[in-house]
Amino acid sequence: MKNEKLNFFLKHKRLRRRAIRRTIALLLVIYLFCLPRKLFDAPYATVVADRHGELLGARIAADGQWRFPPCDTVPEKFRHCIVAFEDRYFDYHFGVNPLAIVRAFKQNIAERRIVSGGSTLTMQTIRLSRGERRTIGEKVVEAILATRLECRYSKSEILAMYASHAPFGGNVIGLDAAAWRYFGHSSNQLSWAEAATLAVLPNAPSMIHLAKNRPVLLAKRNRLLRYLYKNGDIDEIDYDLAISENLPSEPLPLPQIAPHLVTYFYKQNEGKNIVSSLDKNIQLQVESILDRWHSSFVRSDIRNMAAIVIDVHTNEVAAYCGNVQFEDRKSSNQVDIIRAPRSTGSILKPFLYYIALQEGQLLPNTLLPDIPLNINGFVPQNFNMQYDGAVPASRAISRSLNIPSVYLLREYGVPKFHDFLKRAGITTLTKAPSHYGLSLILGGAEATLWDVSFIYSDMARTLQNMPRIKGSVVPLDFSSPAMSLSSANFSEESSIGRNASGRDASGGNASGRDASGGNASGRNASGGKVEYLPQIFSSGAVWQVFDAMKEVNRPEEIDWRFIPSMQKIAWKTGTSYGFRDAWAVGVTSRYVVGAWVGNANGEGKPELVGGRTAGPVMFDIFNILPPAPWFIRPESEFVEAMICRQSGHLKGRYCDEADTMPIVPNGMRTEACPYHTPVNMSVDGRFRAYENCIEAGRQIIRQNWFVLPPVWEWYYKQHHPDYKVLPPFMAGCGEDTHSPMAFIYPQSNAIVYLPKQLDGSDGEITFELAHSNSHTAIFWHIDSEYLGTTRDFHKYTFRPSRGKHSITVVDNEGNTLSVGITVE
Repeated sequence: MKNEKLNFFLKHKRLRRRAIRRTIALLLVIYLFCLPRKLFDAPYATVVADRHGELLGARIAADGQWRFPPCDTVPEKFRHCIVAFEDRYFDYHFGVNPLAIVRAFKQNIAERRIVSGGSTLTMQTIRLSRGERRTIGEKVVEAILATRLECRYSKSEILAMYASHAPFGGNVIGLDAAAWRYFGHSSNQLSWAEAATLAVLPNAPSMIHLAKNRPVLLAKRNRLLRYLYKNGDIDEIDYDLAISENLPSEPLPLPQIAPHLVTYFYKQNEGKNIVSSLDKNIQLQVESILDRWHSSFVRSDIRNMAAIVIDVHTNEVAAYCGNVQFEDRKSSNQVDIIRAPRSTGSILKPFLYYIALQEGQLLPNTLLPDIPLNINGFVPQNFNMQYDGAVPASRAISRSLNIPSVYLLREYGVPKFHDFLKRAGITTLTKAPSHYGLSLILGGAEATLWDVSFIYSDMARTLQNMPRIKGSVVPLDFSSPAMSLSSANFSEESSIGRNASGRDASGGNASGRDASGGNASGRNASGGKVEYLPQIFSSGAVWQVFDAMKEVNRPEEIDWRFIPSMQKIAWKTGTSYGFRDAWAVGVTSRYVVGAWVGNANGEGKPELVGGRTAGPVMFDIFNILPPAPWFIRPESEFVEAMICRQSGHLKGRYCDEADTMPIVPNGMRTEACPYHTPVNMSVDGRFRAYENCIEAGRQIIRQNWFVLPPVWEWYYKQHHPDYKVLPPFMAGCGEDTHSPMAFIYPQSNAIVYLPKQLDGSDGEITFELAHSNSHTAIFWHIDSEYLGTTRDFHKYTFRPSRGKHSITVVDNEGNTLSVGITVE
């Protein structure tokens, strides 16, 4: 009984062991002969093409191989050549060709060495994916896996996998890389001779290539061409032309077009095949323009430039030049200026003008002060170091005057403008509004050429009733469903990381297949998805902004307004403090062109002025683009109003001259003209008088007079000879309630800082006053202490003590004015 139990136990133990061994063997077979989900796990080069598929540039794979990302299809010429040379029964077998194996066996026996392996293209594809040593056992594994591969993929897909991973000599892997390296064009453009050359190269790439055994390579190519001719694949003419072609002498360098964009894609989407939105033809012309200007600017030690061209209709980048002389590492030429934050200079002024118009802060020609300004040590100056006294807002924009813009920003509010810029698309405002202060409008903040150019594109699209969408450097698929407006805060990578086959970052594609065997079904031919953003611009105010910007003086000596053939361009320049950055951005109904000139390391140069450097570059770029019609004025966005001709305000009751003009509806909330006032004049116009003088029998006439504040008036009349100063009052006929004078410097409650002399002692401060009658005498006092008298030019220099003081001035008619200051 015990023996029976023991035998039973031993028998079942042996059965269990046998089952375990069988299971292990089965798992081993499954492991050896089941295809992995991802057949190829090699790193790929990053390849960037233009919107038409033309190669712009590439970056080598991580393992140092020129291995382009897998292709979906193989050109017909190469298909004919490779099948004829490697596997003539490729379209008929199931992955293994028994006849080829028998033939190879006989040949190897006859030659007493291995001269043929009998592998099909499918088996070679398996061998390329496994990378194992070539042994008989490995050959068996390849044969079994080849049958599995045939079950999973079509013949075209298998051939595409082979062509994408076959060696072509040196560090060139794959058909696409070989076509560019050896022939300088894509595989779709291969001639019969070129296709035949590439078909025979993978047969022995280490023994036969362009630099070694060229006669053997040529003989193999011609034998293949002869077979194709005899087989009827090519006609006699194609055959004669093919065999007459020479072999390429050496590998060619890949194109280096838009290298900064290629590098950007390499960092963001390494190993992908990316179709950009660039137009190669436009890109090459823009690069040529920048190279030409660079050769001129470099004489002034200005070493860097950048330019971007945006197609307004699609909001896609048509040309992207991040810098010049990419290969030159000495002058920071590899810095991508388009995406680098730079001081803005005056380039943001039109945005302030827009939001002030849109919110009813001013009208297009509302007078803004252009007078000396000192706000606690912040002393902005116009570029020409002059003052106009008062200037229409539109002229302040077209002339890029600094002081009127500072006054406007102070009135509008820095926090509000800061918020608007961020909503408009300036991504570099990372600090609080108080950090920038009023200098925000004069270059106190940084922006990128990318952000600024796309804001102008948004404005141009608004004028043409186009939705606001995220700018892109890949072709956008406008047939895709609109994205939610809540997606405004998306990463930039989402708009530029699309690869040519539509595959995601993991290598999978839309059909669920691995990166090595994907087919065209996963391809998104149109590119990236459109990302719709909340609309923040209004076409009426935008049109008024562009109308002012088109009046900016151009670099040409001839006035463009007198040449009908020259297109209208709204454009703006910017020059940063210290002459470090020169900007120019222009816009038409079709294109936005942004240009930057300077030194990437921030080194300033006196020649770095936007209108003199970046401006000419920008106009040269516009000259190679198709001309576009000017924007149509959006009549429905305006209301008509009577506007005072002299002040630019809504017509007041005392304005004699006014014009009917279109304004945005919010403009009706602006102030009526405050500068026209009724006055009673003597008949000869020499004196003013109150109405009670009429009772004394004196003849008085009533007039409406245009009167500016004293400081405005002081500078305004120097540029406007027709400006008439109010005459004095007639003796015994009243006194002036309107102050004829005002302090230019300092302003009330200002903090004044004493300058330091070379020896360390306190310096002096110059106080300045404007008076409507420049010939009057002004008596200066500090804290009731008499200082001195000025005539004609009312400037007084002295050294006040630290602390709070009251500066008082009195003219010879008894008019008095005081201002309180704090000296530190």
